[in-house]
Amino acid sequence: MTHAANEDSGRRSFSAPSKLLTVLEARAAFEYLTWQTLRPVLRRLPKGDGHAVLVLPGFITNDRSTTALRTLLRTLGYRSYGWRLGTNVGPTKEIIDGLEGRFREIVARQHGRPVSLIGWSLGGIYAHNLAKAYPADVRQVITMGSPLRLGDGDGSAVSSIWKSYEDQHDPDALQALFDSAVTPLPVPTSSIYTRTDGVVRWQSCLVEDGPLAENIEVIGSHSGLGVNPAVAVVVADRLRQPIGGWRRFSPLPSLSGLYPTAATWQPRRHATS
Repeated sequence: MTHAANEDSGRRSFSAPSKLLTVLEARAAFEYLTWQTLRPVLRRLPKGDGHAVLVLPGFITNDRSTTALRTLLRTLGYRSYGWRLGTNVGPTKEIIDGLEGRFREIVARQHGRPVSLIGWSLGGIYAHNLAKAYPADVRQVITMGSPLRLGDGDGSAVSSIWKSYEDQHDPDALQALFDSAVTPLPVPTSSIYTRTDGVVRWQSCLVEDGPLAENIEVIGSHSGLGVNPAVAVVVADRLRQPIGGWRRFSPLPSLSGLYPTAATWQPRRHATS
């Protein structure tokens, strides 16, 4: 006999994106050129309140990949920081301990004022982990193409590279990252994703909508999210949200074409006997 359905654990199996989408990641070069062209316009985005923002790079990238975004945030009045941990090769003990130390250092500089976290791809999973561990010190989390629901054994366009570093990963830290990424955060959370992501399946980037959680879809590549002007608009708008007064992203009517209607994570239900 079938009884009421139960929600799943929040994960599904994901394969790598199609080879065509992966090839189309070359669009990131065009997104960078567009960002450079529009820099004078981006600098006119609404100014912030000066709070600290820690920006975390994606897998096999480093702080150079987030330079454009961090520079823009400084222009808008924020204190933006890179992680200063070199290349992100995954959750090694050195990276996990170093990131916690870097985060605590920045928090101490703010004299108790919470820090916003922005994470690109794997960097967003780290951000979720920090927010879980230190919710009182995190103002909000913004992720860009972060496969929060990717599990052990799932595929991505960089699976072979990930496997080459697996022997350096801390197994306990890896499990903690998976667990923290898939569960809702106690702080405002915005997941920015693109359906034409050629590195990870876009569905794996979705958070479950809630009073403090939203998904925001943009048009572009995974590799270009950090230099995508539409993403810059979202980030500037999200960082301006006051503490205790967070509202979901709503683009100006003139920009609505840049933001397709976002999908919502739908937990599967399974029957129990």
